[in-house]
Amino acid sequence: MKLGIDHIPYEWIEQIISLSAERIVVVDRDGVIRYISDSYCDFLGTTVEYATGRYVGEIIENTRMHIVARTGQAELASVQPINGSEMIANRYPLIVDGELVGAFGTVMFRTPDEWRDYNRKIQPLIQELKFYKTKFENELKSKYSFDDIIGNSPSFMAVKQFAERISVSQSGVLLLGESGTGKELFAHAIHNNSTRAAFPFVPINCASIPDHLLESELFGYEEGAFTGAKRGGKKGQLQVANYGTIFLDEIGDMPLAMQSKLLRVLQEKEIQRIGSQKTIPIDVRVIAATHRDLEKMVLVGEFRSDLYYRLNVIKIEIPSLRRRTEDIVPIALNLLKKLEKKFNRQGIELSKKASERLKLHSWPGNIRELENVLERALNVLDGKMIDLFHLPLYLRDIEPVMQETRIHIDSICQEKREELKSLKEEIALAEKNTILRAINASGGNKVEAARLLQISKTTLYDKCKLHNIK
Repeated sequence: MKLGIDHIPYEWIEQIISLSAERIVVVDRDGVIRYISDSYCDFLGTTVEYATGRYVGEIIENTRMHIVARTGQAELASVQPINGSEMIANRYPLIVDGELVGAFGTVMFRTPDEWRDYNRKIQPLIQELKFYKTKFENELKSKYSFDDIIGNSPSFMAVKQFAERISVSQSGVLLLGESGTGKELFAHAIHNNSTRAAFPFVPINCASIPDHLLESELFGYEEGAFTGAKRGGKKGQLQVANYGTIFLDEIGDMPLAMQSKLLRVLQEKEIQRIGSQKTIPIDVRVIAATHRDLEKMVLVGEFRSDLYYRLNVIKIEIPSLRRRTEDIVPIALNLLKKLEKKFNRQGIELSKKASERLKLHSWPGNIRELENVLERALNVLDGKMIDLFHLPLYLRDIEPVMQETRIHIDSICQEKREELKSLKEEIALAEKNTILRAINASGGNKVEAARLLQISKTTLYDKCKLHNIK
């Protein structure tokens, strides 16, 4: 006869949990502790009575139980610093009758003595690894979190909350937005909030590296692969980012030849160094960003459609500064705190007139332009209050009414620019529509469609592939 857990006395279950080699905690959807084992409480220096019913962040340092309870994404074999030591934590979502109700977490070791014995053996190795990790990968860390991203406007908060929600995913992310809107800041924050945060964050600006060097930078090379190759070869940035995140900024400027090689990496999860015949498996999350319209680039053949769809798993469009004017002053104050350290100043403020004038400008350069304006003001500032006359001429000499008109005109012009296509794009669109009409007229027979268009069958198939016509 098969017996279930109902046939085991509750006291037995308690004893089994106490004898388990792992400490246990259970939280609900709100991150409130519903159960925690005695052994876990002993290690944390608290009691079951005190911990139960409290928010998990108050009891367990560096916990992510509340995140797993909210996202439903399991996190296995995570390194969690507790009481000055690294513990191995497993966190699982609790799903009952198809509904996410909370999370169940464990950390290894039964008693502090067992941990100390293990710690004496493993800690020297951990310290050595930390030394080399700090020495060689000190710059390969995300520098910003979501707390560093300033803005309370509804449109921006929606984008920020969505980015925070998907950060725990393993899927690729495509960040879109004008120059200076903070795409790299978002990339840093997404990595920092992910399960890959303990591993490298490697940023690459595809527009700043010459085309002939980009392949060796991304994939690396073997010794003797070409004239001037370093002895022993070199790791590519994709390999350096293994288990972590690579941020490909200005992906729209990547050459077509490199796009096909990157696509293979994303599909096969492996790389091949220049001059090597063997492949190297990698596990890396790709976050890409661009200010260009990739869909239009795909249409005119300047960007591979298959790579675009591979990158565009999760798309995040960051609004420009002119579309969230209520965020301008809070961002300016945050930038001033940053600039105070650079100028060795303290207590810098913005006058009401200066604040109002900042809100009237359309900010084509977005946050980057705002930071430049504030830095210029600090260079001419004697006291601690930035006033209207400390701002650049193009800001302070325009009357508010004229400025409002300019913002309105800028907005209209921007909309018109977004509607307007280049001649090359218009020709490509016309060609695509003509091919579609011919295929429809021939009842889907492409041979007949080619005859109607007075082109060869091969040419028609090539153009269908270019325009993504099935």
